[in-house]
Amino acid sequence: MNEFFWGVLPYIAFTVLIGGTIARYVLMERGWTTKSSEFLSKNDLKIAGPMFHLGLFMGGHIIGVLIPKVCTEAAGINEHLYHIIALAGGIPAGILFFLGFLLLLKRRFLGKDYMQVNTSCMDRWLYLVLFLAILTGCAGTLSNALGGFAFDYRATISPWFRSLLAFSPDVSLMEGVPFVFRAHMLLWMVTAILFPFTRLVHCLSFPFLYLTRSPIVYRRKESRS
Repeated sequence: MNEFFWGVLPYIAFTVLIGGTIARYVLMERGWTTKSSEFLSKNDLKIAGPMFHLGLFMGGHIIGVLIPKVCTEAAGINEHLYHIIALAGGIPAGILFFLGFLLLLKRRFLGKDYMQVNTSCMDRWLYLVLFLAILTGCAGTLSNALGGFAFDYRATISPWFRSLLAFSPDVSLMEGVPFVFRAHMLLWMVTAILFPFTRLVHCLSFPFLYLTRSPIVYRRKESRS
């Protein structure tokens, strides 16, 4: 099972992510949308939306996962300094990300009735998987911080992920990884598999033309007496 989870499933997830996304864009372009519900419930999105997306952009794993440990140490960032930087950026990002997602959950499932009517079965699975992925990520980081960073994910998870990118997966690196971190990795693989079939595809359609196009002028319609 270790061979499957850490040496096969990641490539299945990557294949579905890339192939499914291309297929959806080519074959179902009209369905390429967030299915925006802002017109159904707008006020409760003003805080939840920015909090969630800001936390998402702040909480990336680029340095910790993609950049080898020897590179940060060569740049003068020792282990202690790295953890301070990671916590300084990770804690605010995690709070924004998690609280924003909870507000989105409240809006979607505990808000107005027609919000629930416009929530598909795939939306429910997506929210569940994302919730568990965010929860395990925050729990793993918090438990490791409180434990004095006894578990060094940059010596296990990070080289394992880079070995996947090199098409030479070293599954032995994941053998001693704590359960909460392994669950976090598995949940993000499930997220990648769900990605092409959900509203998440909207993140690939950033409206670059929006930054340069002329503003649209709206005029209030005055009532006639």
